[in-house]
Amino acid sequence: MRVLIAVTHLLGTGHLVRALTLGRAFVAAGHRVVLASGGMPVAHLDAGGVEVVQLPPLRSDGTDFARLLDGDGVVADTGYLARRQEGLCGLVRAHDPQVVITELFPFGRRALSEEFLALLEAARGRVVLGSVRDILAPPKKASRAERTEALVLAHYDAVLVHSDPGVVPLELSWPVTEALRGRLRYTGFVAPAVPQGAPNGEVLVSAGGGPVGRRVFDCAAKAAVGDRRRWRLLGRDLPDAILGNVTVEPPRPDFRTLLAGAVGSVSLCGYNTAMDLLQTGVPAVLVPFDEGGEVEQGLRAEALEKLGGFRVLRADALTPAVMREALAAAIGDARRPVTFDFDGARRSVAIAEELVAGR
Repeated sequence: MRVLIAVTHLLGTGHLVRALTLGRAFVAAGHRVVLASGGMPVAHLDAGGVEVVQLPPLRSDGTDFARLLDGDGVVADTGYLARRQEGLCGLVRAHDPQVVITELFPFGRRALSEEFLALLEAARGRVVLGSVRDILAPPKKASRAERTEALVLAHYDAVLVHSDPGVVPLELSWPVTEALRGRLRYTGFVAPAVPQGAPNGEVLVSAGGGPVGRRVFDCAAKAAVGDRRRWRLLGRDLPDAILGNVTVEPPRPDFRTLLAGAVGSVSLCGYNTAMDLLQTGVPAVLVPFDEGGEVEQGLRAEALEKLGGFRVLRADALTPAVMREALAAAIGDARRPVTFDFDGARRSVAIAEELVAGR
C-alpha cells in the first residue's frame, strides 16, 4: 500500500514527530510511505524508513499562525506558497498513493487551506484520512467548526483521533455533531515503544523541539542552585548563565532514553511529551504553553495532574522556589496506575488497510 502523509509544523515539532511515528508504523507493516514536511527542517528526528520530502519550509511568526514566514524569516509571498502547493500535489502524481493523510487539517492550519484543498482535489478517488491529536485548539467561531465539518464530510473517509475517548474525548476541545461523529475513528494514543533507560539521577528539563521555553529554562537554571542532582536542559532557547550542576544541550535523538532514567522532569505539555511521561512514569512538573491564548496544553496538563505524580505550574507564576517545591511534590506523589492504549499508530494502519480493502 502506498501512503502519503502531509504535515506542516509551524512552531514546535510535535506534529512532525507524531506524523513520523505514524509513518514508521505503516513502514513496519510493509507499506511504502512518503511524508511531505512543510515546516522547518529538523535534523535529529528518526525517519525510520519513511521517505521525507521537504517542501519549501514555513514557520509561524511566534504564536501568530496566520502570519507565515519562509526559511529566511520573510513573510511568504504567493509565489512561495504556490511552489509548496505544486510540490505537494506533484507527490500525488509521482507517488500515486492509495491513502492520503492530512495531519491536523481541516481542524487547524487554516492559513494553509489553499494548498490542502488542492491536495484533496488531487487525491480524489483515494482513501483520505485526517489525523488529529487528543486536544485541539477550540474554534473561536461557530462558522469555523461548521466549515471543518463540511470539509470532513465532503472529502474524508475518516478522521483518526489519536486518543482514548474514555480518557480525552474530542468533545473536550471541539464541538462534535452526530454527522462528524460518524467519521471519527479513535485509535488510542500514538507513541513509540516504551523507552528504556538506566537510572541517571538527573532532572531533565525540556521544551519540545521548537523555539519556545526560555522562561522555563531560565527558571530551571536558577532552581538547580544548591541541588545535589544534575539538571540537564535540552532545548533551543537556553539561558546564558550556567552553573556547575547544570548541563545545557540542544534537543537529542536519545531524549526518551534520558527521560526514562531521570528522577524527575520539568517540561511543557505537548502531546508527545505527555505520552513519554505516561509511558516512563517519571514524576513531572508541567508548565503548559499558553502564549497567544493557547489552551491545548493547559487542558492536557489538568487531565494529567489528576493521575498523581504530576504538578502543573502556570508560566506567569514561575519562580525557582515554586519549581523546586512542585518537583519535590511530584517526586513524592504516587502515580495512579493507568491502562492507556499507546498502540494508536498500529491501529491507524489497520483502519487504513480496512478502508482500502473496502474500496
